[in-house]
Amino acid sequence: PPPHTPLAAPTAAVSVTCSYREDDDGAASWSLSSGARSSSLPSSSRGRRPPPYRRLLHDEARRLRQERRGQGAGAETPRWVRRTEGQMARYVEDDRAGHVHGRHVVAAARAARATASRPPAGGSTMREAMASFVAKLTFREMCVVLREQRGWRQAHDFFSWMKLQLCYEPSVVAYTILLRAYGNASKIELAEEAFLEMLEAGVEPDAVACGTLLCVYARRGRHGDMMLFYAATRRRGVAPPVSAFNFMLSSLQKHRLHGKVIHLWKHMMEMEEANNVVPNHFTYTVVIGSFVKAGLLEEAMDVLGKMRASRLVPEEATYSCLISLSSRHGRGEQVVMLYEEMRAHGIVPSNYTCASLLALYDKSEDYSKALSLFSEMERSRVVIDEVIYGILIRIYGKIGLYDDAQRTFEEIVSAGLLSDEQTYVAMAQVHMNARNYDKALQVLGLMRSRNVKPSKFSYGALLRCHVAREDIAAAEDVFRALCKYGLPDVFCCNDLLRLYVKLGQLEKASAFILKMRKEDIQLDEALCMTVMEVCCKSGMITDADKILKEMNEQDSSSKALACQTDSSALNATLKSLLDTPGGSSIACQLIRKLAREGRTCEAKFLHEQLTQLGVKPEDSATSTLIVQYGQEQKLHQAEELFESASTSFPIRGPVYNAMVDALCKCGNIGEAYHLFMKMADQGHSRDVVTISILVTHLTKHGKFQEVENIMHGCFHGEVELDTVAYNTFIKS
Repeated sequence: PPPHTPLAAPTAAVSVTCSYREDDDGAASWSLSSGARSSSLPSSSRGRRPPPYRRLLHDEARRLRQERRGQGAGAETPRWVRRTEGQMARYVEDDRAGHVHGRHVVAAARAARATASRPPAGGSTMREAMASFVAKLTFREMCVVLREQRGWRQAHDFFSWMKLQLCYEPSVVAYTILLRAYGNASKIELAEEAFLEMLEAGVEPDAVACGTLLCVYARRGRHGDMMLFYAATRRRGVAPPVSAFNFMLSSLQKHRLHGKVIHLWKHMMEMEEANNVVPNHFTYTVVIGSFVKAGLLEEAMDVLGKMRASRLVPEEATYSCLISLSSRHGRGEQVVMLYEEMRAHGIVPSNYTCASLLALYDKSEDYSKALSLFSEMERSRVVIDEVIYGILIRIYGKIGLYDDAQRTFEEIVSAGLLSDEQTYVAMAQVHMNARNYDKALQVLGLMRSRNVKPSKFSYGALLRCHVAREDIAAAEDVFRALCKYGLPDVFCCNDLLRLYVKLGQLEKASAFILKMRKEDIQLDEALCMTVMEVCCKSGMITDADKILKEMNEQDSSSKALACQTDSSALNATLKSLLDTPGGSSIACQLIRKLAREGRTCEAKFLHEQLTQLGVKPEDSATSTLIVQYGQEQKLHQAEELFESASTSFPIRGPVYNAMVDALCKCGNIGEAYHLFMKMADQGHSRDVVTISILVTHLTKHGKFQEVENIMHGCFHGEVELDTVAYNTFIKS
């Protein structure tokens, strides 16, 4: 607290300086030096006028520095106050004896703290200790004594004694001090009782008091009670201080409640302008971290923009998590922008940040930037860990620098850094890319010899190696070991299944497919096509039909057909399918299923693949796809398909009927009528449903002559009409 007397103008040319120290009990003390010239000084010293107190001040400052050393940023620094001679005289006469407060206040604080060494006896111990201070302390001084108590019990007993004094008046300051004492000791129930007592006493809690209780809840992880009390404070129009918000945000984030952190941040933004709740550096850091953990990249970047607008520089950890999330979202330009911004602030990246950048460059195949970043890391003396070395090995392998990859791997081994399973697998993958499968097995064998616990990741690499070597027995052994970790992934299943197909082991392949179906393994696009190929080659037509149904339910077939980049593999599978009896029917059945479910893109792609292989799709498949285009108002696609089908193969009535239906649904009635009459002239069968649809649309547009022409054509052509068609004619 400031001195009792305000600073006055200097009354003399001689300055008076005081030095500050703390005794063993933590009490503050001051020593006075007048700075006056001493007559006992030799004549040589009098000419230089060395201040006799400067050495003492330097010694005291050195002592304080040594005490604060190792305490970090939280160390409390003494507050130096310059006073004139008159101010110092009044300060000493104020019965403070060099203390911040008067002698009686210091004595009262010591007497209250001394009760901690006595056995608890209710409030009698405190009353006995404070008996000599009755009517000697003001309310402000009693609050000072309450604040100086180190234990919650002493604070509780002194507050009980304090309420018995005549000068006591209920105040939010005293209750806030008591709440803080309870909170430091994690006495939540006592803190709640004190807060209720404050309300019953008619004291309106302010922002500091509410923030103190919020911090008490946050400290103990009572987030439910904390959020309920926070909602109550909002209803009363009280905005907690930023420090309380920071405490709550930090506690929620430590317990991985990132959704609540984001919820609280939005409230904080609403209060920012109305209640002057301004986020600080700590607030932004915590909130950005929670947005990143929740995977909300855009929101995290928005908070970063607010932080920049506040002229606050993020920490390296903040940049690192944003770079990592941007990399996972494939935002390469944003990653580079964040990294350059971080370097512009003079922040040295951590190895985690560099690993995220290297992984991005590896994924985007920008290997020149990856190697330049590695050189920059060496210049900045960034500690290169095993993860970075593993990424570097993968990059070397992809660009064909197998010798450099091997040399880097040997450097890791010699440096004693080799302990991660992924590093072994990365080197083994490099050897497999070079078709050096024996060396790949040696690397994986080295991993087992060093007691590195294998996982599904390393077993998958070992399986790929045995599959490449066409060693069925070893591959099956590895697959059985892989199954001990749970259901194997679709990539491993596809590798083993492709090996069976390649070596002509169709019985094993069929049994493996049945096992996959039994264990309910979800098929992806590649495995889906391999399964279809096996079913067709082994004559499992019934099973293929069941698999098609399962594929449609699991959305696997659409993924398989949407993979247009691997059309050669699809063509090979379709050829194998078409070589078997009923294969064309199965493919057309799949087209119909996809079209009816609205997956027109996949259905069209499969339709085109069949046409390219010289196989005419069934009219039912083509017509179903055209009808679906009409329902989706995609007339252009329907016309393209109709023209393509009529150019490649002769089309018949069902395809004409489907096109007429699509034209009607898209509102092109005139063209639908002309196409229908063309179909009739060519002698194709006219569908009764299509007739009813066309007549209905013509009637709506008032084209009664066209309706009459259709009616006469149907009667003379001996078309079988149903009740609906007759009713449609009568209505027209």
